[in-house]
Amino acid sequence: MRIALGSDHGGVQLKAAIVEHLTARGFDVDDVGVAPGEAADYPDIAHVVAERVLAGEAARGVLICGTGQGMAMAANAHPGLRAAVVADTFSARMATEHNDAKVLCMGERVIGVGLALACVDAWLDAEFEGGRHARRVAKIEPRRQER
Repeated sequence: MRIALGSDHGGVQLKAAIVEHLTARGFDVDDVGVAPGEAADYPDIAHVVAERVLAGEAARGVLICGTGQGMAMAANAHPGLRAAVVADTFSARMATEHNDAKVLCMGERVIGVGLALACVDAWLDAEFEGGRHARRVAKIEPRRQER
């Protein structure tokens, strides 16, 4: 499975740990940046990861910034994509099982490395349950009025 991963300068250390962890688990990691010492605006990175997931170039995406919030807001601006901010394994698992979130967002200033890696594992190892959850997920996209 290919996973697109990105961070701004506020999440570069946690991103590096996740890249190493995912690679060790056998995932194909597409690191879209940034490198240590580089500055970046979080929306720029979030848009690259979101576009790669939506285009099918990556099955899932992981975004890291200081809190995870900005990355999630930028990724969720893409119709058809769901990004979830998590800081615990239960929420990470539910983001997949109940919400079919294809992008996981975390904050380097919020979560420690060990817990972040556990969240990534919980999110990746879970499967979307469908059923009543599919009906609810379908309601997330705004209704388009016909003209």
